[in-house]
Amino acid sequence: MTYDSLRPLLFRLDPEQVHHLTLTLLRWAGMFPPARALLRVLFGVSDPRLAVEVFGVRFENPVGLAAGYDKNGIAVQGLRALGFGHVEVGTVTLKPQIGNPRPRIFRVPEAYALVNSMGFPNDGVDALKLTRAGVRIGINIGKGKDTPLERAAEDYGELLRRVHAQADYVAINVSSPNTPGLRDLQSRDAIRDLLQAVTRTHEHLPSRVPLLVKISPDLSDAQIDDMLTAIFDYGLDGIIATNTTLNPEGVSASRFPYGGWSGEPLRAHSTEIVRYIAKHTRSKLPIVAVGGIRSGADALEKLRAGAHLIQIYTGLVYRGPGLVREINRALLQACEAERARSVDELRAEEP
Repeated sequence: MTYDSLRPLLFRLDPEQVHHLTLTLLRWAGMFPPARALLRVLFGVSDPRLAVEVFGVRFENPVGLAAGYDKNGIAVQGLRALGFGHVEVGTVTLKPQIGNPRPRIFRVPEAYALVNSMGFPNDGVDALKLTRAGVRIGINIGKGKDTPLERAAEDYGELLRRVHAQADYVAINVSSPNTPGLRDLQSRDAIRDLLQAVTRTHEHLPSRVPLLVKISPDLSDAQIDDMLTAIFDYGLDGIIATNTTLNPEGVSASRFPYGGWSGEPLRAHSTEIVRYIAKHTRSKLPIVAVGGIRSGADALEKLRAGAHLIQIYTGLVYRGPGLVREINRALLQACEAERARSVDELRAEEP
């Protein structure tokens, strides 16, 4: 109720300013043990049935924060106190970049959506200093805007070398629509060349870290098949489905000349992609599902489709920090209704 009262005021402000304000508050809250403890009391849900083990990593619960919210990893401890089972930071690039011109985030309240054309603004990989104590961290890496496509593998390889020691998993982002040419890396030959180069780097790291690929929702079934073949051929550990879309459902994309849509206009299609991947891999490839989750029912829909973990972002904007607690409680209610010993048993093994 508190967030419902506050949201109209926040929505009068520029979205990026509100984002900066909330991230700063969470950063400060994360620095002080009493503040962290209070947030955990307000928003945390602790129950062993929520625990998930996937690609060799144990997560306290399946609800994560999607990349893009905490690009530089400055508020991880505060975010964990909101009840997240993991936080994916980034997208991080080799060099600092300011991203695309403002305004570059737009709310579409009637569609429970956001449109963003951020373009990977971040302080660069050398500024990433993460404290992993008590929280699972994914690091999302991306090609720099000025790096030509033929040299993209160099960026990803060097990024992997620099971040792997700070990460519980690393996500290779080849699917943002806001970096020119980036999505071309999802083509059959390009993704094979990229994954081959990155896995060579991966093999020589002093410690192993799970590698995932984040894909676009705008791929055809044939393109998804090519992506899955490359992922299995090069031994990657999972897939994140999906990034933002250029083809939102139920709204006109022409309202905004550029940028990717997230939220409700993406939900149904992203779920279908999760279901497609689970079916065509016989549920052998771990799936992190993201796209349009703003309720416990939406989260359960993704698990039923075959997801192992879920992530939220836009739902947090519209529903507030209580959404994490709501989802975890809804998953526990589903466990009780179905007499499931864990949320893993809620996942469809053969969608």
